[in-house]
Amino acid sequence: MSDPSASHHESNRHFYDRIANAYDLIADANERAARQTGVKALALKPGEKVLELGFGTGNEVLDLAGLVGPTGQVAGIDISSGMLAVAQRKLSEAALTVPVDLRVGDARALPFAAGAFDAAYTSFTLELFPAADIPVVLAEAKRVLQPGGRIGVVSMATVRPGHPTSALERTYVWMHRHFPHLVDCRPIDTEAVVATAGFQVASVQDLEIWTMPVRVVVGML
Repeated sequence: MSDPSASHHESNRHFYDRIANAYDLIADANERAARQTGVKALALKPGEKVLELGFGTGNEVLDLAGLVGPTGQVAGIDISSGMLAVAQRKLSEAALTVPVDLRVGDARALPFAAGAFDAAYTSFTLELFPAADIPVVLAEAKRVLQPGGRIGVVSMATVRPGHPTSALERTYVWMHRHFPHLVDCRPIDTEAVVATAGFQVASVQDLEIWTMPVRVVVGML
């Protein structure tokens, strides 16, 4: 019997390999401000070790490296070798003095030791996973964090109770349900998944992109 989760994972890998060189033009202009808000909320300090889940084209890798400095360390994992190639070009051009370790791999089984990092960061990535895989990804993030570590999550978010949904959001959710190969992610209850994974929610910021809710959540161990 085929594994639907594995099929979804492979489909995402091929999709992001295909669009890697154009991804910044397609999405980064809309997502960049929210991603930077998430990086800032994580409050990294010089010398810290941070892991990015789903580093994409590497823009936030550069931001994270700037915050932890040459005495810190940045690592990242992404499903797409195409994204890795784009990110590595940017790192080479930036001539960083910060140790950076980027790998292609599966966030459900991180290739890093327990307690290896002070912080983890992920943006517009958790909502790409099937619902059953999200707790697995967060459990892995928790495993590789030190006691007292923290995670920053930026994601498309479900509408808060009592708030109306926009026409664009309703269309987006409908498209994801019926054409997941074209619209690959959907809103999630960001606070709830972070809390359920065993993190204490330390801060929450509500943003939006084209009327669709985006939430920035920092969780602490």
